[in-house]
Amino acid sequence: MPSFRDLLNQVKQSIREVDAGRAAAERGRAVFLDVREADEYEQGAIPGALHIPRGYVELQVEGRLPDKGQPIVVYCAGGTRSAFAAKALQDLGYEDVVSMAGGFNTWKDEGRDWSVPRTLDADQRNRYQRHLLLPEVGERGQQKLLESKVLLLGAGGLGSPAALYLAAAGVGTIGIIDMDVVDASNLQRQILHNMDRIGERKVDSAKKTLAAMNPDVTVITYDTRLGADNILDIIDGYDVIVDGTDNFPTRYLVNDASLLKRIPVVHGSIFRFEGQVTVFAPYEGPCYRCFVPEPPPAELAPSCAEAGVLGVLPGIIGSMQAMETIKLLLGLGDPLIGRLLAYDALEQSFRAFKVRRDPECPACGEHAGEIVIAEYDDLCMPHVIEAPAPALAV
Repeated sequence: MPSFRDLLNQVKQSIREVDAGRAAAERGRAVFLDVREADEYEQGAIPGALHIPRGYVELQVEGRLPDKGQPIVVYCAGGTRSAFAAKALQDLGYEDVVSMAGGFNTWKDEGRDWSVPRTLDADQRNRYQRHLLLPEVGERGQQKLLESKVLLLGAGGLGSPAALYLAAAGVGTIGIIDMDVVDASNLQRQILHNMDRIGERKVDSAKKTLAAMNPDVTVITYDTRLGADNILDIIDGYDVIVDGTDNFPTRYLVNDASLLKRIPVVHGSIFRFEGQVTVFAPYEGPCYRCFVPEPPPAELAPSCAEAGVLGVLPGIIGSMQAMETIKLLLGLGDPLIGRLLAYDALEQSFRAFKVRRDPECPACGEHAGEIVIAEYDDLCMPHVIEAPAPALAV
């Protein structure tokens, strides 16, 4: 029976090894795969390395590195486990794999850059276990969520489900702006609140609910009216804005400010049994002014207080907004940029409409002038509540 050393020599003869210097030259081109155990990785690693412990390589690598033509540099502490991992990758069909001789120890000894990676603690690993099992999310994606900042415009029908699912997903900072108080008539659809909080400020009620759900989440509240005098300061630093606003003047204001700050807006609207969701990504897809150049007359957009809304509908649309937000934060899938998803609850049907950028748009068009942040209350009736904009573009 061959000794372990004989077996190691056989493996090394069947793979390619490079020294730390040659491996460093591959930074930016190759994926660095760290196959050490979790406790080793947590004490220091090559920045940006993908971590899969040696015992899980065959089980996880195809889900986390689907491109088998991607160059890969495998390393461990000293170069032994990485050699066996490189051989396993070759056997799985990976075409360009090398093992780093000397491993992480040599990398550090030669003075090359390394850092202590941010890792999830035991409670977080348990909380987000289902996310960690998804190759598209994993620990790196969960860390990204924990580092992300999302601003919710409104703690009402749309903001409630969006806030709950974003907090449950582990979005680290959630801002909420709302200047209203909890009313009994809200509880049919605004699930952040409850009977005990009637009369309480909505942002305070929302913060209590989210804090009780996930201690990882920092909730920042803005108990104020969103206006031209404060919008740029409020939205500054957020990665995504979730728009649950209930009137056209505020939507135009948010649109212009998001273009200036280049922050994507996940827009949702509801009316009776119908809802709409889309994503306005500044200068990548259409903006809200491309979509609705002018507000409709008030008689064509009655308020939900006048026309009603089925309570579960904002739960569906707000959850879609949360999904689109997470896709944007993690770079997943195909966000609704340039597409409007319309939902009809009575038919239980979805229709997708293409919405194109308007080259003559006064806000984001080719010849658009300087964006001026101003109030737009004179454009339309300010009492329109949660009503969707008409699907003008197909």
